[in-house]
Amino acid sequence: MENYIVNFIKNLPADKFRIICICPNESWFTTALRGLGVEAVFITPIADDPEWRSIQMVMEVARLYHVDILHAHMPKSHVLAGIAGSLLNKPVVATVHGMHVTAYELGVALAVKSHLVTNCQETFIQALALGVPADRVNLFHNGVDINVFAPGRQGQELRNRIGVPTTATLVGFVGRLEHEKGPDLFLRAAWHVHATLPGVQFVIVGAGSMRKHLVQMGQQMAMESCLHFVDWSEDTADMYPALDLLVHSSRNDGTSLVLMEAMACGRPVVGMAVGGVREVIENEHTGMLVEKNDWEAMGNQIVSLLEQPELLKQMGTAGRRRVEDHFNVVENTRKTAALLKQVATSSNLQSTENNFQLTETLNGNGSLNGKNK
Repeated sequence: MENYIVNFIKNLPADKFRIICICPNESWFTTALRGLGVEAVFITPIADDPEWRSIQMVMEVARLYHVDILHAHMPKSHVLAGIAGSLLNKPVVATVHGMHVTAYELGVALAVKSHLVTNCQETFIQALALGVPADRVNLFHNGVDINVFAPGRQGQELRNRIGVPTTATLVGFVGRLEHEKGPDLFLRAAWHVHATLPGVQFVIVGAGSMRKHLVQMGQQMAMESCLHFVDWSEDTADMYPALDLLVHSSRNDGTSLVLMEAMACGRPVVGMAVGGVREVIENEHTGMLVEKNDWEAMGNQIVSLLEQPELLKQMGTAGRRRVEDHFNVVENTRKTAALLKQVATSSNLQSTENNFQLTETLNGNGSLNGKNK
């Protein structure tokens, strides 16, 4: 989600938007926001049941910077933006980053009449089915920077780091080491592959609460010699080229940035058919899909693809082309920016020469508030 926000801000037209951010704490993310030229970053607690000081913070920041619209990311921020927006009579847009609209977030959206932005068809249709009016929900797929994530890099740094030569086949997982992202399913699939192709190497790139458990699983599977762990890096563009195949074993996902980044780098992919993953991977053309939780089928698909190097190459090329055509961050940002302008205008808020003030809140490592000039 933080990477989504960074890409979003990078591609907003600087002459149309000013950005003010509200975040729960200082982190690498707030540093990155300032580096992008964000006008101001404020810190306040962001919780399911927001404290008055947090509500007051958003309200006073909105008044101080003449904010026209609040843009929330993740449920906690949606609550905070919704309360403050209602008190200020300011419109609220909330981006749903997952594959489900939770009952909690739905209640907020209906109560404060916020506008929802979804990133996959499943979430979009669910929002409509649950009663969000069609004129208050949009579907905009995520996008990636196709200039940063591009074929041509060698990925040698990652291979050197884990001691895997260029001649060895390397299969990887990239993401948060949490249950919803399914790193344990990846490890089970890797174990299945290892039984057939013992020379294949595996790498798990990421950080999270499951790290210790995954290390123990690898030991129990006697895979220490072929399994490697690498901490998360903000610069993943050099990691994907090191992989012969990216495996996306998430149990719950929208239009995954990891998948799109890997495909933009020309990497073939295998993914579980959940949420927006079905919309990203063109089955049997840019990669392969397997049913949710079916790690054995995933292992079989990995083996099959690794035994067909020419097909892997073709899938990588097709994946790059698919990202160029459908998941370019420039187009995603253009659509979202147009929506923010439309919502601000239709709310009859103060505007000058079609310039608006945007406020964004996001939950996680940071919350974002911005100014649409």
